[in-house]
Amino acid sequence: MRGNANTPDLALFIPTLGGGGAERVFLNLANGFVERGYRVDLVLASAQGSYLSELDSRVQLVDFRLRLGKGRLALSLFPLIRYLRQRKPKVLLSALTEANIIAVLSRIFSFIPIRLFLSEHSTFSIAVKRRSFLKKLLLIFGLRILYRNVDGIIAVSDGVASDLKRIIGRAADKIKVIYNPVVTPEMIEKSEEPLEHPWFAPGEPPVILGCGRLTAPKDFETLIRAFALVRKETPCRLVILGEGEERQRLEEIIKELGIEHDVDLPGFVSNPYKYMKRAAVFVLSSKWEGFGNVLAEAMAVGTPVVSTDCPSGPREILENGKYGPLVPVGDVEGLAEAIKLALRSSVSGSFLCERAQAFSLVDVIKQYEEYLGLRKF
Repeated sequence: MRGNANTPDLALFIPTLGGGGAERVFLNLANGFVERGYRVDLVLASAQGSYLSELDSRVQLVDFRLRLGKGRLALSLFPLIRYLRQRKPKVLLSALTEANIIAVLSRIFSFIPIRLFLSEHSTFSIAVKRRSFLKKLLLIFGLRILYRNVDGIIAVSDGVASDLKRIIGRAADKIKVIYNPVVTPEMIEKSEEPLEHPWFAPGEPPVILGCGRLTAPKDFETLIRAFALVRKETPCRLVILGEGEERQRLEEIIKELGIEHDVDLPGFVSNPYKYMKRAAVFVLSSKWEGFGNVLAEAMAVGTPVVSTDCPSGPREILENGKYGPLVPVGDVEGLAEAIKLALRSSVSGSFLCERAQAFSLVDVIKQYEEYLGLRKF
C-alpha cells in the first residue's frame, strides 16, 4: 500500500490489471474519476497486468501482493478487510463474480459502513458452465444470499442483467445497466500512431481484424474458417491480435486450410487501436460476451464491424444490426457472407463514430457518478 492519504472517495477492487475487458473498464474508471477530482484507490489482489503502465499517477495503487493461481483469489479476503478498516473508503466498487463475493464478505466482517456496489461483466449462466458442479452450486448460492447485502449491482449490458436477474432472485431489483466506458481520448490518440505492419501499407489487400484472448469462448476458429471462404473470392488477409492457450490449435487449423501466408497471429499488442483504425473490417466471432468492448472501440475509429449475435452485448451495441451485421454463433458460411458484405459496404466512419459515443468515458462516468452517489459527498 502506497502512502496513507485522505480517506478515498472511491475504491475500485479487481484481481489484476491483466488485458481483459473488465480490467480495461476499471482502468478507465480509475483514471476518469481522478481526472474529475475524486480521491481514488485502485485495489488489486496482485499489481500485475499490461494495463498498469496506463494508470494515472494520481490514483493511489493498493497492492495485496498475492500470488494468484487457481482458487487463490480467496486469499484477498483478509487483506481487503484490513484495507477497509484502515482506509475507510466512502464507496467500494468491485468487478468480476468471485471478487464481488469477496467484497461483500469483506464489508460484512470489517464492520465498516461503506457503500458497496458490484459490477458483473459476463453472462453468468454461460460462464459458470465451465465450473465443476460443486463450484457452480456454491457460486449460485453465494450470489443469491450475498448480493442482497449491497447497495447496487451494475450489469454491463441488458443481456447480462436479464441473465443475472434469473440467478439472484430477490436481489434483482438492485441491478442497473451501465454500458462500458471504453471510448477515451487516449484511445483515439493511440489509433493515430504509426503502424509498421507491412500488410497495412497502401496498395496492399484489405485486412480483416480480430482481437481478443486466444481462448475457446472467442471462437477464432469460426473466424479463420470464414476468412478462408472469403479469400477464395476476394484477395484479403486476416490478423488476429491476442495470446492464449488456443494458439497451437488455431495455427494447426490455419495450416490445414493452407492459408498460413495470409493469416498473422502477432500475439498481444499494447496498442490494438492503430490496427483497428487501418483494418478494412473488424470481426467479433465470440460464443459469448458480457459486452464486447472491441466492437465499440473499432466503431469509435470508424471501422466497419461484423459480429456474432452472441449473448450478451453485440446486439445492443449494433442496435439490432443497424451498425453492422449480426450472424448466428458458429455459422462459418454466414460469417463469411457478412464479411464480404462489409468489405463492399460504403458505411461512413462518422456514422459508426457517432454511435460509439454512447460508450465514451465522458458520458458513462457521469452515469457511474450518479448511481454510486458520489455527488452526495
